[in-house]
Amino acid sequence: MLDLLGRFAHQVRWWVIAGATVFLAAAGAWGANAFDDLAVGGFTYAASESSRAAEVERERLGRNDADVVVLFGSDRWTVEEPAYRTAAQQVLDQLPADRVEGVTDYWRASEPALVSADRRETFAVVQIAGATENERLTNYLAVKDTLDSPELDVTVGGPLALVDDVNTQSKADLTRAEAMALPILFLLLVLIFRNVLAALLPVLVGVLAIVGSMAGLRLLAQFTDVSIFAVNVVTLLGLGLAVDYSLFMVSRFREEIGAGHPVPQAVRRTMVTAGRTIVVSAVTVALALASLAVFPQVFLRSIAVGGVTAVLLAGFFSLTVMAAMLALLGTRLRERRRRPAATDPDSGAWARIARTVMRRPVLVGGAVIAVLVVLGLPFLRISYGWLDTRVLPASAASRQVQDTLEQSFPDSVTRPIDAIVTLAGPATEPAGRQEIAAYLERVAALPGVRHADVTGLAGDTARITVRFDAEPISAEGRELVDAVRALEPPPAGTVLVGGDAAGFADLMDMLAERLPWMALLVVVTTFLLLFFSFGSLVLPVKAILMNVLSLTAAFGAVVWIFQDGHLDGLLRFTSTGNIDVVQPILIFAVAFGLSMDYEVFLLSRIREHYDLIGDNTEAVAVGLQRSGRIITSAALLLVVVIVSFATSSVLVVKIIGIGLAIAVVVDATIVRALLMPATMRLLGRFNWWVPGPLRPLYNRWGIRAD
Repeated sequence: MLDLLGRFAHQVRWWVIAGATVFLAAAGAWGANAFDDLAVGGFTYAASESSRAAEVERERLGRNDADVVVLFGSDRWTVEEPAYRTAAQQVLDQLPADRVEGVTDYWRASEPALVSADRRETFAVVQIAGATENERLTNYLAVKDTLDSPELDVTVGGPLALVDDVNTQSKADLTRAEAMALPILFLLLVLIFRNVLAALLPVLVGVLAIVGSMAGLRLLAQFTDVSIFAVNVVTLLGLGLAVDYSLFMVSRFREEIGAGHPVPQAVRRTMVTAGRTIVVSAVTVALALASLAVFPQVFLRSIAVGGVTAVLLAGFFSLTVMAAMLALLGTRLRERRRRPAATDPDSGAWARIARTVMRRPVLVGGAVIAVLVVLGLPFLRISYGWLDTRVLPASAASRQVQDTLEQSFPDSVTRPIDAIVTLAGPATEPAGRQEIAAYLERVAALPGVRHADVTGLAGDTARITVRFDAEPISAEGRELVDAVRALEPPPAGTVLVGGDAAGFADLMDMLAERLPWMALLVVVTTFLLLFFSFGSLVLPVKAILMNVLSLTAAFGAVVWIFQDGHLDGLLRFTSTGNIDVVQPILIFAVAFGLSMDYEVFLLSRIREHYDLIGDNTEAVAVGLQRSGRIITSAALLLVVVIVSFATSSVLVVKIIGIGLAIAVVVDATIVRALLMPATMRLLGRFNWWVPGPLRPLYNRWGIRAD
């Protein structure tokens, strides 16, 4: 199949290049406005009790969400002075009625909690019109510029302002990352290939992948919710893997040309060898990312679907557009300055490293495992958290508002637990009020509850807001949620418990339930794919275990850096004292797939030589010699891409970027150069063991280069 694709790419190379040009123009035009169709959030899920509580609350008690928080401040006046009130209400009264559902401020509500202790700050809560988040965001964007005053300091925050700030910051970060990464990639490729044309090809394929990924995200957004946080991750994957795969293709093509093969044959041989590696790698990475779809959150599903799309696009362009460009440029891709030929091309530095390691495999392997375990120890004390405005830099207006509210208005902005009580009869009748009062008394008596109040009442439904001193995302907060849920509801009534603490408790419960299935899916699909690629039951198990070790080291580093707050000045972030609970899951899926990328490439070269000579030790040395430089170069290029995206001011992207960069560096260096040859030497011919009954299965369905 790949041989036929190589023939086809050579014969219709001009048509392929023309098609890529048309795709670049069309996808670029379509994907340019991708941000307009994406949404922030997606960390909860509709089936959870907290989400159902919020839905019942909206339907029966009305929306109680603070879509926008307008913070007023003055150095001249206090809130009691008429000039302060007049200036603030001028700002609020000019909001158009068709875009705003309601406004709550200190003067209309006479609520003391809306005023700071020094009486110079107050805030108003604005509910924006719209049935969906996108409709409310559109209405907010239409009125946000009117929220200003020449006489008062006005700062705008709240969920919709957070959406807008993240959107704006993500666009700026993405543009900066691309502008930073592409020139550096090109310069490094020039150094690697010593040929400008050869260096340019991976960058061109990378641009195709970026444009295709953005267009794909916008297309997906027409059918399902897509989180805006997926943009940077998906673009990172598209660019990084496109460059990696193109590097494999160009390197192998130059090797075939250097061996004296004519261009058409060199293209075909490149497709059969490097192309096979790309197919296996792309499918492996895609399956690892697809495992995120077992979780119901929009955030993880967006990265699952968008990531799979980006990976497949990177592989597709590498096998089509890159192959056509190789056929077109041919011998012009040769290295300009040839180095003196070595006496034995398979006895270079990488082969010497492999042979040195294989002389002391127990010592080297044990030392590497010990180092990786030590690096991973901080992961044992990980504290899971929840995303908040601190994902943004301190200069962001929505974060400044939230910081001020938490410092000056702590009782006004938290709704840690909301119990939505539905009675069998009207809640406003004496019997209903008595039932509510009895339930309220039981709630207030729970250990840890500071106070509980009825904050909404309509028809047969009441809202009881429970306040407590513990952090909503803490273990104490989750225990209190469980305690409220365990209380006996009113006779013939029902209770749904929602709010921040309940939402986090539901998220933790769901992740604990689905995570084993995700891990099982990743392990089983990876095992099967590697078995059909290399015809061994041992190599897949070893590859999975080595991946787990390198990921352990990456997780430990993430905890040390972001939870403990080390390097916060260098990396410019604010430590929250915990790690968002979905971050390790996301890093696991992406890094596991990326690690298999290098695993497949290295094992392909080892297996290729092993099939020729049947000597395991020599095959490992030659395989590492022929792939070590390319793997190191590919990892370096991928790290450049990842680090450029890790400069993002959005903490979510920064954590993912740094975590992935560490995982890639560890995997491509000490794991591939030291642990891999050590374990291959210890296992010997057992590396290639497969039970007799499974051999016909591999012979029939194996993914081989022949």
